[in-house]
Amino acid sequence: MNSAMRKVAILLILTGMLLSACGTNLWGTIYLDVTPSPTSTWTVLADPKPTSTNVPLTPSATPTATALPSPTLTPTATVTPGTPHLSIVYSSQSGDSLKAVALHFGVAVSEITSSVNLPATGLLNPDTPLAIPNLLSQTPTTPSQQIIPDCELVYSPCVQSFDIEGTLSSAGGKLSTYREPMGSGIINGAEGVRRIAYGSSVSPRILLALIQYYTGWVQGSPYPGVDETYPLGYHDPLYPGLYQQLRLLVRELLAGYYGWRDGQLTGLTFPDGTTLRLAPDLNAGTVALQYLFSRHLNYADWLQAIDPDSGFPAFFANMFGDPWERARETGPLFPPDLTQPTFTLPFEVGVPWTLTGGPHPAWEQESALAALDFAPPMDAPGCGESKAWVVAVASGWIVRSETAYVVLDLDPDGFEQTGWVVLYMHIATKDRIKAGSWVTAGDHIGHPSCEGGIATGTHVHIARKYNGEWVSAGDPLPFVLSGWTAHAGSAPTKGTLTKGDKVVTASQFSEHESQIIRQPGE
Repeated sequence: MNSAMRKVAILLILTGMLLSACGTNLWGTIYLDVTPSPTSTWTVLADPKPTSTNVPLTPSATPTATALPSPTLTPTATVTPGTPHLSIVYSSQSGDSLKAVALHFGVAVSEITSSVNLPATGLLNPDTPLAIPNLLSQTPTTPSQQIIPDCELVYSPCVQSFDIEGTLSSAGGKLSTYREPMGSGIINGAEGVRRIAYGSSVSPRILLALIQYYTGWVQGSPYPGVDETYPLGYHDPLYPGLYQQLRLLVRELLAGYYGWRDGQLTGLTFPDGTTLRLAPDLNAGTVALQYLFSRHLNYADWLQAIDPDSGFPAFFANMFGDPWERARETGPLFPPDLTQPTFTLPFEVGVPWTLTGGPHPAWEQESALAALDFAPPMDAPGCGESKAWVVAVASGWIVRSETAYVVLDLDPDGFEQTGWVVLYMHIATKDRIKAGSWVTAGDHIGHPSCEGGIATGTHVHIARKYNGEWVSAGDPLPFVLSGWTAHAGSAPTKGTLTKGDKVVTASQFSEHESQIIRQPGE
């Protein structure tokens, strides 16, 4: 064999070894199997990248809102009087982990102590007292007042009964009659908001409030001067129309929410280059809004936007009532001593699948690293038809089964916004289970495919939510499937599954170390 032929042979072998993984996003690409209209200039793109050129996201007219009293909050941190480096006592919040709290306060985990036993792994129970060195006492931070509860930012029990279409119809604003092209068809305003809310698991109530805040399209008369091509102010020709603009806005909400949740986001940078440390006792919902507004407003305008009495928080409450009252009624998103139910691997016993990715983003690259990817055995690389079955990881109701994805709800209430929920993506249209079906662990869901977004080959993408919040597949509450525990790796697609002394390492190539076979009894 000559040199050229050897090179071709090696290339073919490597290509054949390439398996399947997701791209960086699962946005409206779930509709990419719909043939776009030849005359449409509207596109559903795979990887929106907001840039600093999208800065002036300001209301087209000054919104009017009745000033409401600030919510009564129990301070989460109490500074002990004395020298700057004495400890403070912080009361943990729902969703906190020791690692994230340490990053928020700029200390090492080993420097945090408590009067109660702290768990070595898992989430902290709400209201756990933590003594933390006060290393930020001389550091300027954002205001520490919380402006929105977590359950009003994600699609949670606080919002489970919210009627998007009914709200828009009764409001009678522009959005109630709004239409825009989507693929080869047309969607209305309610459907666009619904798709964004369900896909990203962001509250439709917060989406409608932000649309009203910037455009006046939900209720009353539209604000003058709104650019209908770029109604939310992201002047990017790749993302025209309300649906595309909402995608960019939601990415910033997700970046703030999950960046705070995992401790990676600790400060804000404003358009003028000013930086400010985030107050360490904020909640994830508040940080999501603070981050969104910091991307588009300089500091003085940003302070007005987050003001609880006259800014967006008051505007939101004026539209939809007191969010803190709803939060008190539903309780914390993550209750004390939360554990994952028993899950099986999402494929049949005895069939060799490959871990091709994870933990990596559940829906969009800014969301939690909540997903794992598995590829079935295939005769050829790429996007081919597979006869392998994806199966239910636990018993429950199929609450949604739409283009390329299936949602399994483990509790009996039938609401995706409550309890444990499992998302399956890239499920082929052929043989896909129908919504409303009851399944037990091991029942067939459908076949893996490339449908529903960017993929290098046939596979299934699986992720968890609890009470509407994406749950990281790694620490602090790892994804466990048939006793295999997920761990984050050096990159979002380079994680591992471990069981005892066995280790499976994610890889997009057909390597022995990435193969996993579900055994009888698992």
